[in-house]
Amino acid sequence: MNAVVETRSPVAAPHATATFKLLLKREFWEHKGGFFWAPLVAGAIGLLMTIMAIAVGEVAMRRAARSGELHIEGVQVNGLDLGMLTQKLGPEEMRHLAGGIDLSLFLSASWPLIVLAFVVFFYCLGALYDERKDRSVLFWKSLPLSDRDTVLSKAASALLVAPALALLAAVATMLGFMLVLTVVVLLHGGNPVQLLWGPGSPLSVMSQFLAALPVYALWALPTVGWLLLVSAWARSKPILWALMIPLFAGLFVSWFDLMQVFNLETTWFWKNIVARLLTSVFPGSWVDVAQFEHIDVEGPAAFRNLISLKAMYSTLLTPQLWIGAAVGAAMIFGTIRLRRWRDEG
Repeated sequence: MNAVVETRSPVAAPHATATFKLLLKREFWEHKGGFFWAPLVAGAIGLLMTIMAIAVGEVAMRRAARSGELHIEGVQVNGLDLGMLTQKLGPEEMRHLAGGIDLSLFLSASWPLIVLAFVVFFYCLGALYDERKDRSVLFWKSLPLSDRDTVLSKAASALLVAPALALLAAVATMLGFMLVLTVVVLLHGGNPVQLLWGPGSPLSVMSQFLAALPVYALWALPTVGWLLLVSAWARSKPILWALMIPLFAGLFVSWFDLMQVFNLETTWFWKNIVARLLTSVFPGSWVDVAQFEHIDVEGPAAFRNLISLKAMYSTLLTPQLWIGAAVGAAMIFGTIRLRRWRDEG
């Protein structure tokens, strides 16, 4: 009898990026509440407060109209007809209207971004400390997962995943805000295209928000690296160590006026060391180093220059960003080394 030998093709080893993707998914599902739901809820609360404020304003306006106390440019009116009131708006008024719309869009989107800063801050603080505290690190180390991939997945989650989701929530909030204003304009006889979508730049503002992701990732590296390093090193109370070391260093430098040795003011240390270690995860904290064009328009209309892509990406040409990014990368490397032996809870 002839024996039939069945040959099987060797199973291909998984690609190196497959493990990293699984680690990113793990971080997302373990922190879905902070990464995904917290910015959405913050945006929804902001929209709810906007609707409540509009409702209160509507009630107050109608009461004033009934009592004869509603005056516009000295003329008593019985209602608010936006179509009639805006027919005589000149170019200057329309420019200010456009700036006011863009500024309102930015403010409406600030809720998810404020929440993002706190989510990233406390996520990084507990990213490596919590797994040592509940001793789940022993389980994860028993798997074929390197310390490098584990730490980098947590850094990528803080620098890319969480900000991307928060920016999408901010864009959704801006769209909701514009829809609310559209309904209000329609109820008062106005043309939303003429009064909102035309003068304002909602799509431009939204795209500029999304384009801020690489700037945020690089600028936030010092804080993320510092918090991950503390999370891997601290035996207890990581938040105290994360805050006390930079703050006490700042007080020490201020007390002995050590910056005079380098012909620098003490404020330089607080701004470039202490603040960068603790506050770089706040979106827009790079505004001090950005280069703005000459702004010859006062009021809300000047806001377009403040959020322009040119001003935002000018941060990439500053030494403050790249030195901070290098220091943050070095601290992440130190975090990888620390995790190899810091197993105790």
